[in-house]
Amino acid sequence: DNWAFLYAQRLALKQELPLHVCFCLVPKFLDATIRHYGFMLRGLREVAEECAELNIRFHLLLGYAKDVLPTFVVEHGVGGLVTDFCPLRLPRQWVEDIRERLPEDVPFAQVDAHNIVPCWVASPKQEYSAWTFRGKIHAQLPEFLTEFPPVVRHPYTPSCPAEPIAWEACYSSLQVDHTVKEVEWATPGTAAGLAVLQSFIAERLKSFSSHRNNPNKAALSNLSPWFHFGQVSTQRAILEVQKHRGKYKESVEVFVEEAVVRRELAENFCYYNENYDSVQGAYHWAQTTLKLHAKDKRPFLYKLQELEQGTTHDPLWNAAQLQMVREGKMHGFLRMYWAKKILEWTHSPEEALQFAIYLNDRYELDGRDPNGYLMLCCLWSICGVHDHGWTERAIFGKIRYMNYAGCKRKFDVGQFEHRYAPRM
Repeated sequence: DNWAFLYAQRLALKQELPLHVCFCLVPKFLDATIRHYGFMLRGLREVAEECAELNIRFHLLLGYAKDVLPTFVVEHGVGGLVTDFCPLRLPRQWVEDIRERLPEDVPFAQVDAHNIVPCWVASPKQEYSAWTFRGKIHAQLPEFLTEFPPVVRHPYTPSCPAEPIAWEACYSSLQVDHTVKEVEWATPGTAAGLAVLQSFIAERLKSFSSHRNNPNKAALSNLSPWFHFGQVSTQRAILEVQKHRGKYKESVEVFVEEAVVRRELAENFCYYNENYDSVQGAYHWAQTTLKLHAKDKRPFLYKLQELEQGTTHDPLWNAAQLQMVREGKMHGFLRMYWAKKILEWTHSPEEALQFAIYLNDRYELDGRDPNGYLMLCCLWSICGVHDHGWTERAIFGKIRYMNYAGCKRKFDVGQFEHRYAPRM
């Protein structure tokens, strides 16, 4: 279920050539820890096995693509290169680095297999809000939301076998924090991810529209880790969920709104706004209101370590933080509350955003993702991106406000706090 993979095989079949798949394993990536690398590597083992069954060579190259891939291309006589797409600046830089170093006679194509509608096709500019973006996406879904053709067993075999992958050497090559442990609830890989999708459809989809904002109810898809690492395609999830529109119309429509419109809106923002992880990326009205209130007296001020350990005065915030630390996934509704309180309890909007991104990227399995930078916690909650101005108040200015009392009106706060109480 990967359009870049499918396009590469189509090229190889047309030219009657073997097909190679390369993954360049970088020693570190932003604030990723062994929690993220372990999930990714175990998923890649499954990819390697599938490739072997399909007579496709899978190569795991240790190092940055610019250092290892051009040599591989030359040594294996590669005739063309296809890569996937990510709107974040580091992966985009990797693509540019390769483009500059490839032999001139090797064509290089990029396919957006990350989104259903390719990011640059969905819109040629940064969209102001979901309202301006929604119609553009829905108008193009009939063309792009189609069933995937299969990857076939490849008929052309390379002259030399692939090097056996030393998986232990892959782990030892990493320069990441090993104290943030892998989680038990989420089994990496496509097979496990598709099983989660099927359990969502069978057990939770029916209550998704009504209970998705209640952290005590099992209503969410929980698919974001598999989406983030490309182990399950968002397009596959939408194709499967839409089969149940007749039975769960409202839930299906809400899921499409969140997994397609909102998710691809976040991709649009990160692609067209180079300040996607900074206050400078916010709209002018939001930057103005945050600046006006930057010196307002904060009711509480917390250091990063206190936030990380979940030792604030707010038991609900602490419980949400501890859920993220322990499980690698905080409930989506609470991610908004969590980020807004960081704005309220730190010295400045800049510090709030820095802390929120660090904690999200360090602990969330789906951290370091456009959806995390924008919709799920940071820029939307702290800087009002894709939102509008609200009633002005201290600290927040015109940024949308959330508080403990509002959460109590929405769900049983005490039940959630008890579930994620600090361990003595």
